[in-house]
Order: sequence, then C-alpha cells, then structure tokens
Amino acid sequence: MPSPWTNVYGLARTLLALGTLLTLTFSNSATLFRPVAFQGDHPTCRGIEAGGAFCLVPSDDLDGMRWVCVAVLLVVASGWRPRLTALPHAYISFSVFTGIAIGDGGDQMTTVLTLLLVLPALGDRRRWHWDAADSANEHPRWLLLAGVSALVVVRLQMSFAYFQACVSKLPHAEWADGTGMWYWGNSLAFRPPGWLYPLVAPVLANPIGVAVMTWSPLFIEISLAAALLVRQRVRYALLAAGGGFHLCIAVMMGLWSFALAMWAGLLLLCLPLGGEFRMREPRAGQESSAQQPRSKATALDSEKPASRAASTS
Repeated sequence: MPSPWTNVYGLARTLLALGTLLTLTFSNSATLFRPVAFQGDHPTCRGIEAGGAFCLVPSDDLDGMRWVCVAVLLVVASGWRPRLTALPHAYISFSVFTGIAIGDGGDQMTTVLTLLLVLPALGDRRRWHWDAADSANEHPRWLLLAGVSALVVVRLQMSFAYFQACVSKLPHAEWADGTGMWYWGNSLAFRPPGWLYPLVAPVLANPIGVAVMTWSPLFIEISLAAALLVRQRVRYALLAAGGGFHLCIAVMMGLWSFALAMWAGLLLLCLPLGGEFRMREPRAGQESSAQQPRSKATALDSEKPASRAASTS
C-alpha cells in the first residue's frame, strides 16, 4: 500500500489554502458580508452554518476574524505541521463557504477536499508537508489505510465532479449547438477583462471558433471524469489539459480561487497514488563541456520510488 504522506498531497493542501486566502485578502468585508436577495444578511448563521467562524463574533468584528483566518491559512499554505493545521484548515474552508455572500464552486470544492484531506493530514508526522514521504511501514496499518482511503475518495469525488459538470450541460440547447460560450463570453459578469476581450471577441463571433470554445470544455471534462480508467501516461496528458482549462477560466472570468481549488483536485486525481515530486540527478552524458560540478536537476519527478508497490487507481 503506497504512503499517502507525499509532497503531492502537500502541494494540493497549499493550493487549497491559497485559494481561500486570496478570497479573504483581496475582498473587503463589505463585499464578503452583505445582504443577498432572498437569503438575508451574510453570514446567515442558520442551522449548521451557525458553527462557522464568522458567526462566533459580532458583526463589528468580522473584519478581525477575516484576518485571523488569513493568518492561519498562511501557516497551512507554508506546509508546517499538517497534523496540527488540518482541522483549522477544514474549519476555515467551511466557515468561508457558508459565511460569505460571494461564494462559488471553488469554495464548495475546497470545503469538500479539505474535509477529506483531514484523515491523511492527521496521520502526517512530518514537520513540513514538503518533506520526503514517510515510509508506509512506519505507521500503524489502520492509519495508513485511513489516509489512502481518503485520497481514493478524493479521486472519486473529482471524477464525479467532472462527470456532472459535463453531463449537466448537455440538456441545454446552447451547449449542444455550440453557442454556449457566446453567452458567457459576452456576459457583463463573466466576460473577459478589457485587455483580453478584443482578442476573444472575434473568436466568439466566428461560428467555428465559438463552437470549439463551447465543446472543448465538455470534451476535457468528460475525459477527466474517465481519468481513473486510463493508463498513467494518459493521466499526465489529462492533467496538463485540465490545468490549462482552469487557467483559461481564471484568466477569462477572473475565477482564480476556483482554479486553485480545481488544480489541487487535479493533482490528486491524475498523479500516481503515493507518487511524489523528486529532484532528479542528471545523467553522466549531460554534464557540461566545462566540466562543472555535478548538481541536482530541477526537473520534477512524480513517479513513485522503485521500492514501492505499483500504484492503483
């Protein structure tokens, strides 16, 4: 059984923390906490939402609580002591999703993923989640099983999320006939920024261009939904396609917190279970003609060490 305590899952935790951190840092309290039609003032503090961090303080102290959450998220993003920061991270993610007025799908995905990552994080004995992975043999069997099971559930969650994202669009005529992105691209709320719109507008005005922009996301989403059914080599290609897809959404629509959350999920979906990024030593034939001292290459290797068992989906 592979070890769940790798720097791949660590990077995913950092991306999730950064997404929430950016929302809280660059959105002022007047934007985050305001009345919403048919919902009332935010935070609403109804039902389970009353347990969120922003419901524990008076409305005059919401800004102070916002900065407390930012400080905690900075520690989480740094990778320090995953065992100690796992529960605060999950709690802040829940508090933001249920407490702010401008929540989106990225906040919801972050809440789900941070909750699932609590299990492996509580068993993580490393000082930093960037450190080399602990040997699976050094942990109790039940703790190892809990961590690996949580990561498997994360993969299933991401697969289902992409499946639902694709299939839910198909009944709508605009997505079926290839014009869906024309409406999104010309929406006052989600259209590309001013510097980019002159470049995108001609593509949206072209029937073939707008059809490609509309159907490409559907193809990428359904492909990512099937990621667990294909070989690892194909998953690397899907990781690149998914990463580029969410980068385009972030640049065109400004949904950067959403992109960070989905990038975190993509890493856990597409990279080998138990795999980690490692520094790779250059081969002898790659030494420079100047006979410079041998140094570590900067390439990242996400394959698992040879001593570990082959990963499964």
